[in-house]
Amino acid sequence: MRPTQRDAFFDNAKYLAIVLVAMGHSWDLLKSDSRTIEGLYLFVYAFHMPAFIVISGYFSRNFDLRPDRVKRLITGVAVPYLVFQTVYSLFDLTAGEAPNPPFSLIDPLYLTWFLLALFIWRLTTPLWRVVRHPLALALVIAALASTSPGMGGALDLQRVLQFMPFFVLGLRMKPEHFHVMRRRAIRILSVPVVLGALALAYWAAGAGMDAGWLYHHRSAQQIGEPWWVGPVATAALFGVSVLLTVCFLAWVPQRRMWFTALGAGTLYGYLLHGLLIKGAGYAGWFDTYGWLRSAPGEVAVTVAAAAVVTALCTAPVRRVFRCVVEPGMGWAFRKPDAQPDARTDVRPDARANARADARAVVSPGTL
Repeated sequence: MRPTQRDAFFDNAKYLAIVLVAMGHSWDLLKSDSRTIEGLYLFVYAFHMPAFIVISGYFSRNFDLRPDRVKRLITGVAVPYLVFQTVYSLFDLTAGEAPNPPFSLIDPLYLTWFLLALFIWRLTTPLWRVVRHPLALALVIAALASTSPGMGGALDLQRVLQFMPFFVLGLRMKPEHFHVMRRRAIRILSVPVVLGALALAYWAAGAGMDAGWLYHHRSAQQIGEPWWVGPVATAALFGVSVLLTVCFLAWVPQRRMWFTALGAGTLYGYLLHGLLIKGAGYAGWFDTYGWLRSAPGEVAVTVAAAAVVTALCTAPVRRVFRCVVEPGMGWAFRKPDAQPDARTDVRPDARANARADARAVVSPGTL
C-alpha cells in the first residue's frame, strides 16, 4: 500500500506564505521609518494569514471527533501551543518584558494565537458542515465581534472570530476551486489587481491607516471608530483579503520546486522564527546598527528573514524540534479498540468492509 502523495501546489503555497509571514514580522521593526516598508507591510498583512487560514480550513474539511483525529489535533496543535506559549512567556520574562499576567494559557502571546485559533476552529468543523449558509453565518459572527469591545482578551476571541470566515471558506472549497485559480486568465488578471493593491497600501501608509484593522484583534471602538464601522470594515476587508489570496494562489507553482519539501515544515518555521525576530528587537540591533534602517539595510533584513525561515523549515531542524512540534505521545492515549479481523469473520461482507476502510485511511481527502 503506497503512502498518500503530497500535493506540490499546497506545499509550495504554504512555504511561500510562511516566507511572507517572516518578512512581515521583520518589517514590523522597520515600518516606522519607511513609508515603502509600511506600505509593503500593509499589503502583505492583508492576505498572508488569510491565505494560510483558507488552506488550513481546506485541509480540515474532513475533521470530525473520531479518536485518531482528536489525538492528532491534540498532539499537532494543542501541545505545540502549550509548549510555545510557555517558551514565549519565559523569553519575554528573560528579556525583562514580562507579560501581564506573567503567564497565562488563555492569553496567547505573539504568534501563538494561530495555534489556539486553529484548535477552536477545527473543533467547530462539524457545526459548519450541518448549518445552512455557513460562510454567511461566519461573517455575521465576525461582524458582531468587531462591534464588541467588551469581549476581552481571553483566548484572543476577537481574532478567533474575526478570522473565522477564512477558515469556513476553506472548509467549503473543493479541488476544482483551486484549479480555477490557477488558470492563465486568472494569473494575468491578478497582475493589475496586485499593482493596484500595492498602490493603495502605499497611499494608506501615508494616510496613517491603523494596521489593527488587518490584525483583526480589536473592535472598531477600540480602534477609535464608531461601532457601525466594524461590520463595514469586516465585509470590505474580507473581500480584499480573498481577492489578494486568489492572486497569490494563482501564481503559486504547481510542479515540484526546490522549496516544495519545505512546505511540510512550515509550522516549525512559523513557531521558531518569532523567537529570532523578538530576540533581534530585544537586543536593539535596529538601534545599534543604524544602517539596517536604510534602503540597503531594509533589503538585507528582508532577505535574511526569508533565509532564516527557510532554514527553519528544513529536515534537520524538524528532526531536532519534532518532540515539541509534532510529538508522538503514544504514552498519553489509550490504544484503539480492536477491530474484527476480516480473515476470521464469517460474514460475507467483512472482507469488503475491511478493504473499504483501508482505502479510506490513505484517501487524499482524509486527514
